[in-house]
Amino acid sequence: MRLEGKVAVVTGAGSGFGAGIAHTFAREGARVVVADIHKEHGQAVCEQIRQAGGDASFCAVDVTDGASIANLLAETLKAYGVLHCVVNNAGTTHKNKPLLEITEDDFERVFRVNVKSIFWTAKHIVPYFRQQGGGSFVNIASTAAIRPRPGLVWYNSTKGAVVTASKAMAAELGKDNIRVNCVNPVIGATALLEDFMGMPDTPANREKFLSSIPMGRFSTPQDIANAALYFASDEAAFVTGACLEVDGGRCV
Repeated sequence: MRLEGKVAVVTGAGSGFGAGIAHTFAREGARVVVADIHKEHGQAVCEQIRQAGGDASFCAVDVTDGASIANLLAETLKAYGVLHCVVNNAGTTHKNKPLLEITEDDFERVFRVNVKSIFWTAKHIVPYFRQQGGGSFVNIASTAAIRPRPGLVWYNSTKGAVVTASKAMAAELGKDNIRVNCVNPVIGATALLEDFMGMPDTPANREKFLSSIPMGRFSTPQDIANAALYFASDEAAFVTGACLEVDGGRCV
């Protein structure tokens, strides 16, 4: 098992990519803290992991709130006594529409969830990782950071910030044996699909997006989990500041 003996926190793990990451980490031997703002979703993922023979605990968290992230670390240490990896997966978007139609509230919400969340996990968990001699962050960004689409200007900007922050964190924290890497998924069939598309989820509308992906399909939670698994594992012990596009060729 590639994560035997490790403890990992996965934010936004109650659904979508986060749930896929949590399940995969547990199958690979990690004890997983399923962190989500939606209690019922997170607890359901925990129960599924346990039924499959894994070890998982749920922690309610608002990733935009520093006190909530501090509590997440405290609850993780209470449950497992140690923490090795944080997957910053929780994210949101505004609806796909012209940039001048995005409200200030939309703008602030997407930056709070997608960018400020990483500020808070760094603020509270970097000191812990330094104390224990190392750790790993895996930040889930997006191909929107590399090949932005029209209609998602401010969402694209948040993911560009995640990529730049990940690289800068890697450069600053390498001396502390803290690795920071980034996964860039292409659009997936998650609960946010229609917001990303900016149109109803119909076969014809899906085809418009699939036509820009050379391999001809959306990303899946397992695709993203496989990349996060590598970065979290000891196989990536000398890998930091890397951003891996999991996109079927979208960014080529």
